Amino acid sequence: MKYLPVSFIILIVFWSCAPKSERLHEKLEVIPLHYAKGFSLQKGDGFWVIDVLQPWTGAQESFRYLVLENGSQTPAIEVDAVVQLPIKKVIVTSTTHIPHLDLLDETEALVGFPNLDLISSPSVWEEIEKGSIQDLGSAPSANVEMIIDLQPDWVMISTLGDDLKQVNLLKQAGIPALINGEYVEQHPLGRAEWIKFTGVLFGKYEEAEKVFQSIENSYLGALESVKNLEGSSRPNVLSGVLYEDSWFAPGADSWGAQILNQAGGYYVFSDQAGTGSVPLSYEFVIDRAIESEYWIGSADFESLEQMKKMEPRYDIFRAFKDGNVFTYSRKKGPRGGFEYFELGYVRPDLVLKDLIKILHPELLPDYQLYFYQKLNEK
Repeated sequence: MKYLPVSFIILIVFWSCAPKSERLHEKLEVIPLHYAKGFSLQKGDGFWVIDVLQPWTGAQESFRYLVLENGSQTPAIEVDAVVQLPIKKVIVTSTTHIPHLDLLDETEALVGFPNLDLISSPSVWEEIEKGSIQDLGSAPSANVEMIIDLQPDWVMISTLGDDLKQVNLLKQAGIPALINGEYVEQHPLGRAEWIKFTGVLFGKYEEAEKVFQSIENSYLGALESVKNLEGSSRPNVLSGVLYEDSWFAPGADSWGAQILNQAGGYYVFSDQAGTGSVPLSYEFVIDRAIESEYWIGSADFESLEQMKKMEPRYDIFRAFKDGNVFTYSRKKGPRGGFEYFELGYVRPDLVLKDLIKILHPELLPDYQLYFYQKLNEK
């Protein structure tokens, strides 16, 4: 864990005459986070300290970043990267980072992204059409030289922990490479709260706080609409799809499973522990879910006919027979990228409202589905 190094603590002990390092430590203000557990924020005089505590699933190390306001001196603290405000050029490497730029009015700062085809944001596509954003290829790890040539003020990276070599290469080139671990969060609002991480990196914490408060209020308001549902009025919900001989479904501790239950459904695999996809046997799924009223999250199929053609065994399920199959593919970008995978992390309120509308349409009579759509026969 990269908190205050031993050498720094020793210096504080010996500098009994109120040295700069000691005074600095005393002035740090902890900024509370309400849902996110993967990072922490502290505010000093002219600087911010960000600790990324859960950079990837199962990580045994953390990272500390220093963000300096314009004209501020670098404090005596060990960090993994230093960001100097103001920010003019950035690179992000996951579509889930894109909405942060839009919501903070920093879209024009983006100068590079790996595989532009995945992007859905209309405002980012305006910049792409202008030639303002370079395509870094299919994987950021293969394009370190392009990133260095662009000389961004910082690069935001989402990692599984197996490509830290690229982070080190960028560090050696003097480019701050910052790990965003939002995907590790399992509370829907925990993922959304990472916009504060990005806000600090742009010198826009207050703006990020306002955005998050709006999302939080919308989410909690939606929860209010289902709080009085009786257990018997919560329909059984199936999720996942077959891949070869295994059925992959959200684990009980995952973001997807939690939001299904919060929306007033009963997720039929709620006893299958896991924060990611859990492989299940087809026989188990039949036994548990054959009579489920709804099937939500059936990959990105475009019709029931296409689903059955791909896998004939799907038509045994009641939800399939009744036509109550829903996918997240309602909105796509210009080249086929799904907006759900881009905007869903930071707008869980829209995901929650979609699911409530599907399962209990009478509770949100005026709401129109945003991400999800019901599959037609053909």
